[in-house]
Amino acid sequence: SYLDYGAFTPIQAAACAALNGPQDIVETNRTLYQKRRDVLVESFGRAGWDIPSPKASMFAWAPLPPALKAMGSLEFSKQLHTHAEVAVAPGVGYGEEGEGYVRIALVENEQRLRQAARNVKRYLASMGVNASAA
Repeated sequence: SYLDYGAFTPIQAAACAALNGPQDIVETNRTLYQKRRDVLVESFGRAGWDIPSPKASMFAWAPLPPALKAMGSLEFSKQLHTHAEVAVAPGVGYGEEGEGYVRIALVENEQRLRQAARNVKRYLASMGVNASAA
């Protein structure tokens, strides 16, 4: 039964074809995500939020800005969504070790990431956090 255990056979066949077929898309996607990562880290850094550059992921794990750490990752995520129109996943949702962080997916294009950084900068400023103090 594929309802409660195992992967549907056509999905397994598609996975085999993807793994054994041409790999050109791998380099294309790797380059795409590297560019997005670099834009995120650089633009959010200029906005006042230092985010470590992930080495090999389509996600960035970002520590909360120190001035807002007491807010917690869940409330910070809600605030970003409400006031900056930026959606992030609260780290606490990944276990207690995730508290103090949010996860940001690199699924948007570079222009949208830069817009998100501008929105974050305005939000941080409204919270009394300036670019040099974050």
